[in-house]
Amino acid sequence: MLLDEAQVQVEAGNGGRGAAAFQKVKMMLGPNGGDGGRGGNVFFEGVLDINALSNYRTNRIRKAEDGRDGRGQFVDGRDGEDLILNIPVGTSFTNAETGYTREITEVGQRILIAGGGKGGRGNFKFRSSTNTSPNEFEEGTQGDRAIYHLELRLIADVGLIGLPNAGKSSLLNELTAAKSKVANYAFTTLEPHLGSYYGLILADIPGLIEGASEGKGLGAKFLRHIERTKTLFHLVAADSEDVVRDYRIVRKELKAYKKELDNKAERVFLSKADAVSPEVLKKEIAALKKIGVQAMPLSLLEPESMEQVRKLLNEKLQKPSAHTV
Repeated sequence: MLLDEAQVQVEAGNGGRGAAAFQKVKMMLGPNGGDGGRGGNVFFEGVLDINALSNYRTNRIRKAEDGRDGRGQFVDGRDGEDLILNIPVGTSFTNAETGYTREITEVGQRILIAGGGKGGRGNFKFRSSTNTSPNEFEEGTQGDRAIYHLELRLIADVGLIGLPNAGKSSLLNELTAAKSKVANYAFTTLEPHLGSYYGLILADIPGLIEGASEGKGLGAKFLRHIERTKTLFHLVAADSEDVVRDYRIVRKELKAYKKELDNKAERVFLSKADAVSPEVLKKEIAALKKIGVQAMPLSLLEPESMEQVRKLLNEKLQKPSAHTV
């Protein structure tokens, strides 16, 4: 199941200790203690895998490597290895203590979230004209510690929305290599699914129900994923008893959740068009048109119908996608 919220405690590496050492060769008895290495940093890095947050379901404490201690003969300690934590593109993260918030918006984007501790100085660095044989050295400083709350909002080019059992999963499977669960009952899809149509990212947003914006069903858990979607493909099942009612339910929930969603670009499809007679389909198109909605018949069994959908997607392919690596 998609994990779209997580919490992780991160610990950058501590700096290594400086060395207090001296030359053992006659006539060269000066200090030669090396510095400690820097502790490893911790970074978040964006990836396309929307399931990446599941990595933090159990292992919630992540620590970078400590810097190594300095040694004699001017040998500095090795720096600690940096720790790279993968999170899905579209994930925002907030420092639980400071409230500092950032967001990963591109694949490969890397943001420092905890800085490694500074390595301590060895006694060679403390020599002076008045102190030619210093015993002083420094301990390394502690690396940063922080707890981050992560929240994923999918960033997709096209989001498929509609009531449960409107045919969204079937359409996604037809257009892409996605394998969404498909069945003839409500609430089939319990988590968002992504698919790629020649590089165009399509998201199957689980079916909404009346009252979703108030938290009914899985509510706002899915509505928030629609926020970041550039265009909505709104599927209304042609075999519904009232297509106008179905359309209005979803639109009402979008607007109630966030007014900006009401202005998002939308294409409306009467899905499962092959399940009703041409006469019924014509009446449904007219009913939607009466409320200002231009609906396009859609049937996975009719090549011409699917070709119209592909044509719309191909037009979007002409524009650069934010997900092109």
